[in-house]
Amino acid sequence: MLNAPSSIHSLLLKQFSELATSVTSFYALQQGIVEGQSSALPHYSWTGFYMLNPDDPETLVLGPFVGDPTPHVRIPVTEGICGAAVATGETVIVDDVNADPRYLSCSIKTKSEIVVPINVNGKVMDEIDIDSHSPAAFGEDDRVLLQETARIAGSYMEQHPG
Repeated sequence: MLNAPSSIHSLLLKQFSELATSVTSFYALQQGIVEGQSSALPHYSWTGFYMLNPDDPETLVLGPFVGDPTPHVRIPVTEGICGAAVATGETVIVDDVNADPRYLSCSIKTKSEIVVPINVNGKVMDEIDIDSHSPAAFGEDDRVLLQETARIAGSYMEQHPG
């Protein structure tokens, strides 16, 4: 029998895969993903997308998100946890943002963060950024869910360039 998080994650991935076949824009896919995650996973306090600016690939630009407004609508790829994920091309999990000097403070309520890059044709183009008000909120189940979500998003972008 599946435990609750795995079951919820499986349902979300099915929902996101189906959404990717029916939406008419990447923005709509992103919006559906952030809304689905935030409503189904209460430890996801803030969920959003950052995209590399096509006119300035050294800058991430905030896309669809659910949660409190953030002052970080543009982030240089050399800064923050989001920048670290772009630089390494790897998922970054921070259990205690206050102990990580890379963290760009968005909310005093944020305790932990996970950022997952989205690859398009082998190159990081976007990322999923999740914050939690709980310390060490993100485990292996979250990593797997978000990396698969990133794969769905990247595949959509490859199939719908521009």
